[in-house]
Amino acid sequence: QVQLVESGGGLVQAGGSLRLSCAASGNIFSIKARNWYRQAPGKQRELVAAITNGGSTDYVDSVKGRFTISRDFAKNTVYLQMNSLKPEDTAVYYCNFKSWSEHEYWGQGTQVTVSS
Repeated sequence: QVQLVESGGGLVQAGGSLRLSCAASGNIFSIKARNWYRQAPGKQRELVAAITNGGSTDYVDSVKGRFTISRDFAKNTVYLQMNSLKPEDTAVYYCNFKSWSEHEYWGQGTQVTVSS
């Protein structure tokens, strides 16, 4: 089992920045990928950013150049640095870990609201 606790969400004006954190505990050695998803009201949950154990990253087109995913193995934490935020980035952001056996773990979600 893996437990995930997110922090760092909040209210920010357009153009501002936030950094989300996701602290993991439990059997993290089973994890092969760490991801951030988001879900806006009335929309499906979408994958925003992903990072593998080897450090390869991928982003949804709408955040490329503005968001950066990173991980700190020593702290068992994954981050999402979000710059140049736009109102359309408003959503609940979820941390997601995927194990080698394809099991998925989810955090509780953190609200990000970007005002225009």
